[in-house]
Amino acid sequence: MKLIAITACPTGVAHTYIAEANLKKSAAKMGIDIVVETHGAVESEYHFTQDDISQADAVLIAADKVIDLRRFKGKRIFKVPVARAAKDASGLLSNIMSGALKPEMNSNSEALNSDDSETQSGKSTLSQLYIHLITGVNLMIPFVIAGGILIALSFSFGITAATPGDANFSPIAKMLSDIGGGAAFALMLPILSLGISKSISGNLGIVSGAVGGMLAVHTGAGFLGALFAGFLAGYITLLVVKYIHLPKAIAGLKPILMVPLLTVLLTGALMILVIGQPIRMLLEALTAFLQSMGNMNAAIMGLMIGVMVAFDMGGPLNKTVCMFAIGLMSTGIYEPIAACMAAGMVPPLGIALATTLFGRKFTAQERETGKVTYVLGLSFITEGAIPYAVSDPLRVIPAICAGSGLAGALSMALGCASRAPHGGVFVLFIPNVITHVLAYMFAIAAGAVFTAVILRFIKKDVNETLTEGVNDVNQHEESFERG
Repeated sequence: MKLIAITACPTGVAHTYIAEANLKKSAAKMGIDIVVETHGAVESEYHFTQDDISQADAVLIAADKVIDLRRFKGKRIFKVPVARAAKDASGLLSNIMSGALKPEMNSNSEALNSDDSETQSGKSTLSQLYIHLITGVNLMIPFVIAGGILIALSFSFGITAATPGDANFSPIAKMLSDIGGGAAFALMLPILSLGISKSISGNLGIVSGAVGGMLAVHTGAGFLGALFAGFLAGYITLLVVKYIHLPKAIAGLKPILMVPLLTVLLTGALMILVIGQPIRMLLEALTAFLQSMGNMNAAIMGLMIGVMVAFDMGGPLNKTVCMFAIGLMSTGIYEPIAACMAAGMVPPLGIALATTLFGRKFTAQERETGKVTYVLGLSFITEGAIPYAVSDPLRVIPAICAGSGLAGALSMALGCASRAPHGGVFVLFIPNVITHVLAYMFAIAAGAVFTAVILRFIKKDVNETLTEGVNDVNQHEESFERG
């Protein structure tokens, strides 16, 4: 059987490449001829040729975002979440070979053009909503990271160094603050809304999504308002496109005049008259609650954040929690994102530490890749824990959840805050970015050590031959380095 496969995760950082590596490895063992095209953050090393497509018996789409399928017209297409290929590639391929997994589209389907994500069969409503949400978040994250780090750099001159008239005023700090906060950060919510709307309704949803996001800013509805605005704009655009028809002679006016005018008007009116104020009040109540939390309540919240961040290691739950914490940054609350980052660093760091201290619990391959896992952990790439969790989920997942929960709880209880949404350990060296740096480092270290100690006691000793271990090292290193 000749199979061509596409792997893609929402962020395009880790799952995409772990799934690629596991599919190739499993296919080789099973005698399946497979080529994989990755749709990740970096350019794919291989692109399907026309011969690949024409000779393929089937197409496997292991993706959690919209993939254009037009070039596969006439092919059997199997669609699965990317996590399934990352965690159980052998089982997935076995199901395809045995017929247990049915193709979602037949060779005569006209729905092969999947630009309109709503037409994809087999997808639950919840799954579709998640894809739209993550598409918007992914579009927003570069603005958040660039803006957040530039703001953080401006703080390195002093917290008030960007304020004209202040004794510590620095023109460079003000420039960095204007670029990061005044421009990049200010676009965060409109871009989030734009991305969600575009995911739902295509390019026609861009204008109404952007305007809805801007109105979320103006009405004080914040990131919650931007979320609603994105979905609202996207579905209004779909309805307008579907039900508004013009005479053929003036049909060309529909995409350039009718759709933008009606969708912006409807989205804007609903945001101002119906949605904006209630969400603003809800956001204010949430903000007041978070600001009034005592140490105990903060620790409980940090514990919950930590467990959720670690549980699926970069999956939907992890992304949702991080998105919530990033959204709170727009209201001046920086403690949850600090807890997220600490908790997200712990799983790979704790596992890497365990491979160093308790080597007999891991295969030679796992011990070798543990060296790379340190780097992934320090870089806040939680997905580095996935290969270990896949091989022993019942022991590894509880251990990393416990460690991340501890790190999140300590981070919140000790009042740690971060003005950078990402960057891992590297932002610790920028002055004034992390509040209570030593306490923050203690929280991360405590979580990692706790994870490693738990693994010491609950993982079984490994007995493998040297040959088996060495043979697989290179493949996992390749996956990690790109992930």
